Amino acid sequence: MFCSLRFIVLLVLGLSAIARADVRLHALFTDHGVLQQGKRLPVWGWAENGERVAVEFAGQRAVTIAQNGRWRVWLTPLKASAEPRMMRVTGNNALEVQDLLVGEVWLASGQSNMELSMKSSFNSEADIESATQPNLRLFTVPRLKAQAPVENVKSAWSLCSPDAVRGFTAVGYYFGRDLQTARGVPVGIIHTSWGGSPAEVWLSDANLKADPEFCRDILDAYPATYRNWQRAKKAWEAAKLDAQQKGVAFTQSQPGLGWKPAELYNGMIAPLLPYGIGGAIWYQGESNASRAWQYRRLFPAMIQNWRNDFGQRDFPFLAVQLAPWDRNKKRTLAEITAAPGESNWAELREAQNYSTHVLKNVGVAVITDVGDKDDIHPTKKQPVGARLALLARTIAYGDKKVVASGPVYRKLTVSGNKAILTFDHVGRGLTSQGEPITGFSVASEDGKFYWGEARIENANRVSVVSSEVAKPVAVRFGWADYPVLNLSNDSGLPASPFRTDVWPVTTQLRK
Repeated sequence: MFCSLRFIVLLVLGLSAIARADVRLHALFTDHGVLQQGKRLPVWGWAENGERVAVEFAGQRAVTIAQNGRWRVWLTPLKASAEPRMMRVTGNNALEVQDLLVGEVWLASGQSNMELSMKSSFNSEADIESATQPNLRLFTVPRLKAQAPVENVKSAWSLCSPDAVRGFTAVGYYFGRDLQTARGVPVGIIHTSWGGSPAEVWLSDANLKADPEFCRDILDAYPATYRNWQRAKKAWEAAKLDAQQKGVAFTQSQPGLGWKPAELYNGMIAPLLPYGIGGAIWYQGESNASRAWQYRRLFPAMIQNWRNDFGQRDFPFLAVQLAPWDRNKKRTLAEITAAPGESNWAELREAQNYSTHVLKNVGVAVITDVGDKDDIHPTKKQPVGARLALLARTIAYGDKKVVASGPVYRKLTVSGNKAILTFDHVGRGLTSQGEPITGFSVASEDGKFYWGEARIENANRVSVVSSEVAKPVAVRFGWADYPVLNLSNDSGLPASPFRTDVWPVTTQLRK
């Protein structure tokens, strides 16, 4: 009996040793995946210390020795190919990954408007049913908050099919579909987003700590937030117990903890590092609108954080400008447009645009024409993905034949009572989707804005006058939560909201 028990124990220990010795691959290296073309490619996983690991793919063979339970090899740059290939990894055991393609890999990240699925998007059923595309592959990162960076994800690549895209990010799918068609190479979309998330949860703890302002205003503020939550939760529990003892209904919602800085970077970005990617698309900002002035620094810092940690310092980063939304106030258009006012959503849009001035290879897709006045989640996602794909074609791939942006403000000149605005990215000329041209306001030195009458002067200039302003010094366009705008270029791409003044705005003053 003792010998039999001893044999079983030894057998279990032996099997455990074999299991520990098995070479393993990161989840990004699964069947049907896409590898990034044109860049040195990392392939990595886990194995027993000292285990010799070899990776074979596309005629290359790379060998390394596992250290501290981990291993990584680098493949030399590969050319795009839709030929399904097999990757073989050998150590004390052997692994084979089938149907790998080489092309363009993009991250799709942000909050709920990136997370919104194809099945929830506008008139998408026909697009879902036609979504069998062998050269488009999809990967979804499970939602995970983590206190420290994690190493792997519980997911796998999937083929693009109606079933696969139904619950996939609509913006990510439409972007990937259009990019794959335009480039003619395989495309892989890695979706990693979480509704309601503020930008600071997508930065690493180290990057937040490296900035004194972020330390003070974000990291140092969290302990107080946590203590407040503890008190609120304790009060909620007491109220619930009291209701139960009295036999009365208790409907009060449990207080939520909120977001801890860096927790989504740790759980949903760190485990992807340093996979080869071509760029990132980003739809987020709603949760930071009340701190729009801070976003001017926070957003570029996040872009740099990701670029540095992926080891690709200038990879293209394409954001979606906040859509128009009236905060569910149910106002009429007449009430909304009664008079110009301040708007932290306009300030957040300005902060998004600011990133294009301070960093290379950053673009912003304008969607002022596809918002929903009473819904923070506009469902028309096809134009969003399409405009991101246009930006990718120009910023990432240098396609000079593509008009990828609507008009962008360049400069202001004043002649008498007339403010004259010059625009870039006008294509073959400015135009308006209806008359009169809407959304322009002007101010004199007192800083009070009045709606102006706008007129297209020539291909790239608009003049604005107001009977209330004799000597204009500043112009704003689309400066509202829900701007009603119709200026575009001849390609139908809308002009981006802007202001010419540098007067303090609401979130700057509040800061």
